[in-house]
Amino acid sequence: MVKVGIVGGTGYTGVELLRLLARHPQASLQTITSRAEAGIPVSTLFPNLRGSVDLAFADPKDAPLAQCDVVFFATPNGVCMHQARELLASGVRVVDLAADFRIKDIAAWETWYGMKHACPELVAEAVYGLPEVNRDAIRTSRLIANPGCYPTAVQLGFLPLLQSAVVDTDSLIADAKSGVSGAGRKAEVHTLFSEASDNFKAYGVAGHRHLPEISQGLSAMAGKDLALTFVPHLTPMIRGIHATLYARLNKAVDLQSLYEQCYASEPFVDVQPAGSHPDTRSVRGANTCRIAVHQPQGRDVVVVLSVIDNLVKGAAGQAVQNMNIMFDLPEATGLESLALLP
Repeated sequence: MVKVGIVGGTGYTGVELLRLLARHPQASLQTITSRAEAGIPVSTLFPNLRGSVDLAFADPKDAPLAQCDVVFFATPNGVCMHQARELLASGVRVVDLAADFRIKDIAAWETWYGMKHACPELVAEAVYGLPEVNRDAIRTSRLIANPGCYPTAVQLGFLPLLQSAVVDTDSLIADAKSGVSGAGRKAEVHTLFSEASDNFKAYGVAGHRHLPEISQGLSAMAGKDLALTFVPHLTPMIRGIHATLYARLNKAVDLQSLYEQCYASEPFVDVQPAGSHPDTRSVRGANTCRIAVHQPQGRDVVVVLSVIDNLVKGAAGQAVQNMNIMFDLPEATGLESLALLP
């Protein structure tokens, strides 16, 4: 059994980790921390876990994190980097679901996240946890930078095009929409029901924190720097990301075959039949990215539709997928749940 600890268990990502790990046959939950909720049973705060998770929240200073095999950080940006060094020295493997180790350029990270990095020497060691790209490196890593939700949907959507060098990399466009849970479990005016319901808006057009992460990943796929326009939107739904991606083809190619071949052996990427339009509810609660590829009117523009659940494949599910790889477990262990409909 893999002994698991979770730091920061009161947010949406934390409770999603608990939901998945509570039914994971090879995971044993040892501790989950929260300063504000210390001593309170997890099931009191999250009644959906009643009968499945018997732990109470522990104060971080008292939690036996060093006795775990792996610790997940479901915390705000800037928390994991202050604790990772000590845990790694104790032989604990770390999966950070925030952005502390995602961007290799320290100066860029500090600019986008507005703080000084506490352990820049670990950034170079950290493996970016997108299994479809870095599976072999994940297997032997002790520190995983779990990808962001927008970056997961966008990178998986563009991957076949960039690896095969069939598109112009100077004018890529990612038009992405997210449910309000992507903002986290906190009180902010723009996520209030009366603000977000019956409304739809773009944000971060001038620049979004996920842009350097996405650009870094796409550039690695293409083997060169590229130009990406990324526009996120907030939609009046709880879960889900829908990324509509645009690129200009530079050569004739069978796009459907290209995508099917690229993802043929990937357990959590579903390339849909030609002409499909995947929707976010088809992945709700599942660790699946569904993709459809189009070439409207047979012109030289390719349109890719990529949908994920931002809390599962975009966060907690992908983190568990990474854990499975790290501990040589079957990759789909604990992640077999089907999407919820309606």
